[in-house]
Amino acid sequence: MLKVSSTEVQNNFGKYLMLSQEQDVIITRNGQDVGRLAGLHRRKGGASYLSEEVLAEGYGLQKATYEEFRELTRDSEERYEYIDGEIFLQASPKGDHQWALAKLFGMFGQFFADGLCSPFAAPFDITIRRSEDNINVVQPDLMVICDFKENLGEDGCYHGVPTLLVEILSESTRRNDLLKKLNLYMHGGVKEYWIVDPKNKQISVYTFEDQDIQEYVVHSIPGKAESIVFPGLTVDVGSVFLEV
Repeated sequence: MLKVSSTEVQNNFGKYLMLSQEQDVIITRNGQDVGRLAGLHRRKGGASYLSEEVLAEGYGLQKATYEEFRELTRDSEERYEYIDGEIFLQASPKGDHQWALAKLFGMFGQFFADGLCSPFAAPFDITIRRSEDNINVVQPDLMVICDFKENLGEDGCYHGVPTLLVEILSESTRRNDLLKKLNLYMHGGVKEYWIVDPKNKQISVYTFEDQDIQEYVVHSIPGKAESIVFPGLTVDVGSVFLEV
């Protein structure tokens, strides 16, 4: 068991996240134990490991409160998400991911150039609530926000809910994007959700109403992906994906 101060954990969160796979990390503040990082994946006998499956899913911690999440990640330069009480460290995206993001951001920027809505790209914290007590923090790859000025707080953070969110699948985010985030966005007030899949070269478009899926369409090459909430917003599917 390793004991470290909360300040030390804040400044080196990625390091202690990895160490928690080997032993429990007890977090202290003013000499008092206030939290614990515990690895979820250990062999019998205490030897730790990170399997290919774990690496593909990203690093998840045991349950933490929203306040603990904010305290642990407040001054960190790493990217984290907090979904249903679990903290996820975001891996650096690869080339095909960034290619798709750049293409989509350019097309979205042209479409919304003269409107009230604007596209934003990660890193950008978005807070989504399932309920008053169930607070989640995500960093979608791309988002369309139509109430930015109205919900920009004095802290400089946006406190509303984007109308449209886009997640680009990668090996480290696939499971969360397809399952956890789809469910979260459906229940959190998002109107439209795009899942961009570079591996299969497809774009799936979901719309939500009354916390349920209203429409679901999959677009493939050589077709065009079309927004349901924003008529006229279309994307040539083939132009989004990197050909190598």
